[in-house]
Amino acid sequence: LKRVFGRFDGDNDGKISAVELRAYFASIGEYMSHEEAQGVIDDLDMDGDNLINFQDFLRLMKMEGGDDLKAAFEMFEFDKGSGRITPKSLQRVLTRLGDSKSYDECVAMIQVYDTDGNG
Repeated sequence: LKRVFGRFDGDNDGKISAVELRAYFASIGEYMSHEEAQGVIDDLDMDGDNLINFQDFLRLMKMEGGDDLKAAFEMFEFDKGSGRITPKSLQRVLTRLGDSKSYDECVAMIQVYDTDGNG
């Protein structure tokens, strides 16, 4: 989760601003207005500095997925609710997170954890 937080924290100051939140969502092809970004910050910011720190971010992850691991898995899922991560979906998300891998590298990563051998 710290690595995911780091993807949002564009200037590496340990906090996420509305501008950084919008920039992250734009980088994955999602539009977020300044008002929406500020609303997220207002809902999560516990120390009143108008920024999301790591503890605030953890609260968001728990609210969104109910379970940190489940939320992280769902980010990589092929089809929401399918319970499957395919090499293509893994490649897509890693690329969006700035850690591009080839399709074959993604196949190899999945093979390590694919306990039932279904790819």
